[in-house]
Amino acid sequence: LEEIEAYYAQCAEDGASDYQIEESKKANARMNVILGDPDRIKALAADFVQHYEKRLEEGSTVKGKAMFVCSNREIAYAFWQAVVALRPQWNDVLPAEEGAELTEQEKKEIKPMARIKMIMTRGKDDPKALYDLLGSQDYRKELDRQFKNANSNFKIAIVVDMWLTGFDVPFLDTIYIDKPIQRHNLIQTISRVNRKFEGKDKGLVVDYIGIKTQMNLALAHYNKADQQNIEEIGQSLIVVRDHLDLLGKLFHKFDASAYFSGNPLAQLDTLNRAAEFVQITNPIEKRFMQLVKRLKAAYDICSGSEALTQNERDLVHFYLAVRAIVFKLTKGDAPDTAQMNAKVREMIAEALKADGVEEIFKMGDDAASAVDIFDDDYLAKIEKIKLPNTRIKLLQQLLARAIEDFKKVNKAKGVDFSRQFKALVDRYNERVEDDVLVANVLEDFTDEIIDLLQALKTEKASFADLGIGFEEKAFYDILKSLAVKYDFTYPEDKLIALSKAVKDTVDDKARYTDWNQRDDIRAELKVDLILLLA
Repeated sequence: LEEIEAYYAQCAEDGASDYQIEESKKANARMNVILGDPDRIKALAADFVQHYEKRLEEGSTVKGKAMFVCSNREIAYAFWQAVVALRPQWNDVLPAEEGAELTEQEKKEIKPMARIKMIMTRGKDDPKALYDLLGSQDYRKELDRQFKNANSNFKIAIVVDMWLTGFDVPFLDTIYIDKPIQRHNLIQTISRVNRKFEGKDKGLVVDYIGIKTQMNLALAHYNKADQQNIEEIGQSLIVVRDHLDLLGKLFHKFDASAYFSGNPLAQLDTLNRAAEFVQITNPIEKRFMQLVKRLKAAYDICSGSEALTQNERDLVHFYLAVRAIVFKLTKGDAPDTAQMNAKVREMIAEALKADGVEEIFKMGDDAASAVDIFDDDYLAKIEKIKLPNTRIKLLQQLLARAIEDFKKVNKAKGVDFSRQFKALVDRYNERVEDDVLVANVLEDFTDEIIDLLQALKTEKASFADLGIGFEEKAFYDILKSLAVKYDFTYPEDKLIALSKAVKDTVDDKARYTDWNQRDDIRAELKVDLILLLA
């Protein structure tokens, strides 16, 4: 490291005499001898493989994409050989990693490739094996496209100079640096991993060579916001431990011991009860979700650190699992589950099944039969969920979905249902801990949601009583609301006839492609409706 620091200092000198140039060459040669030492390369490869696989195992990487920066071509090739010797399967040519589901479009775009590739131009003196591996300029362009495809099997890029500037892959989240980089290029290099992406707040820079001094000097030229964007492993460890402490205090009344030492059924039950526990009030739920989100961001940075104990890792995964379940209940989809320990990911799925939640979501996803939501058997399944807040959240989500579907056809009535639903949700969110400890308070919320759901069901079927169709009823409600708004009476039989006529007029124009986007058709429709209503 002293040799490397000396080289950095030399590079930073202003001007360059013949003597300085010669000395720089010597320093560079000495540095490459150090960095290219065969034993060091083997140790480097072993550490890289262990660290990379740990991040995959812990779900701390978004898409498994990593970049390794080497000092020169010879070292890059030696490093590639050392890694492939440890993981020969990474050199297998595959379209995508095992278990990945590709769309038809992706199947056309993705080219089978090895997991690890070198990104360098060919040299006329390269050994044949290296020359063949590097490929032509067109091949490098293909490597560029494949690395930018999230599902491509090409995950690890070994580079020297190429791709260090102007190469943008938002889901690239880890860069390993084993090359002295001068300060004006350093920020550009580490910027390869700081693009924000869903499930990724920050990237990780793994320093194998001691770039910290140069990075501090480089950051001194940037504003405070840029400096604050850099978080060291030590800082991330502190954040993880601080948030585990805060979450421990939040859970001090909850017994989670069965999750860590119980049988599988006890673990699943603990996860579901924990999700119920954090939903006791809206402020507690929001605080929990925010704390775990920050915990996850910090853990993604330091998950490869040996400083974390197994107990700390288990606690992190427990809170992540609880957050995923609550998110599933409130949003219908759990974020970051692909970025979790595989065992915990499986437990989340099993916990949702055990509580009956997953089955209900699958029924609700049946696009061919939205009426399932109103089916008595469907509601009976929801009633079987024992945890009241979980049941309420599920009902809220299903009712919100039903109202949105209804509004697509009947906006006038749909808006009215949305208003009632919002008032109900607001009251639920304002609940306080003392109230929810009384069981019938939560039961009342459940009953009110079901009553609103039943009212929506009745409204959806009300067109039959008027002798008109479902869509005609939407026009009927619009016309009736206008009569109320402008305080005039209109006979019921004429209102029904007018609703049918409006529907026929709209249907006549809807025969044309993109009718609602074409100004001429919309103008004709407007004139026809004015004449009809005059």
